[in-house]
Amino acid sequence: MNFLSVDNIAFTVLGYPLSYVELIGTLLYLWSVWLIAQRQMLTWPIGIVSVFLYMLLFYQIQLYADAIEQIYYLGASVYGWWLWSRTAQAVNNPDDDTQRVFYSSARTIVMVLVGTLVLSALTGYLISQAHVLLPAVFTAPAAVPYLDSLTTIMSFTAMLMMAQKRTESWIYWIVVDVIGIGLYYARDVRFISLLYVILLVLAIRGFIGWNRSARRQAAPAAVNPASSSA
Repeated sequence: MNFLSVDNIAFTVLGYPLSYVELIGTLLYLWSVWLIAQRQMLTWPIGIVSVFLYMLLFYQIQLYADAIEQIYYLGASVYGWWLWSRTAQAVNNPDDDTQRVFYSSARTIVMVLVGTLVLSALTGYLISQAHVLLPAVFTAPAAVPYLDSLTTIMSFTAMLMMAQKRTESWIYWIVVDVIGIGLYYARDVRFISLLYVILLVLAIRGFIGWNRSARRQAAPAAVNPASSSA
C-alpha cells in the first residue's frame, strides 16, 4: 500500500481512521503556523512539505479545488521564502512601517466582495465539469464544487489582502474556517476539521488584534485625509 494513500491508516481516534498523509500534513502545517508567528525562516520549507501532502490528500478525496489551491500556496511559500531571505532584517523588526494595518475603503471592500463571488461561481462551474473535461485526471465528480470553490477563492483573496495589511482579510479567514470545519467533517477528514477549529480561534484573535491597531492608527489619518487608505 502507498504510504501516502488515504487508506494507509496511522491509528484510529474515537472510531476515526487517521491516515498518515492527513496526520503528517496537519502536524507540519500547525508547526509552520507556529514558526511564522515566531518569524522563523524554517516556516517556509516546513510549509512547502505540508502543501505537497495536502495536495495529495485533497486529490484522493475529490476536493479538486482544494488540491489546485495548494499550487497557489506552493508558489506563495517559495516567494515568501525568497523574500524573507532578502529582507530578514525588516521582517524581524516589529517597529517597521510595514507592520501598519488598516481597513480598505467601503468601495474597495464591495468591489473585492463582488469579484470574489463572481470568481467563486465561475470556478465552481469549471470544477463541477472537471471530470467531464479531463476524465483521465479527475476520475470522479467533484464533491461540493461551488462551496469548495468559494473557500478557495476567498482564501486567495484573504492572502492577498493580508499581504497588503488589510484588516478585513481576517473576516475572510473566519468565514473560510467556519465553512472548512463543516466541509471537512462532512468529507470525513475530521482531523483537518479539528485543525480548522484551531485556525478559527487564531483568526478571531488576529482580527481583534488587527482591528485594535487599525482603529488606533486611523486617528492620525482622520486628521490628515491625504493619508487615508484606498
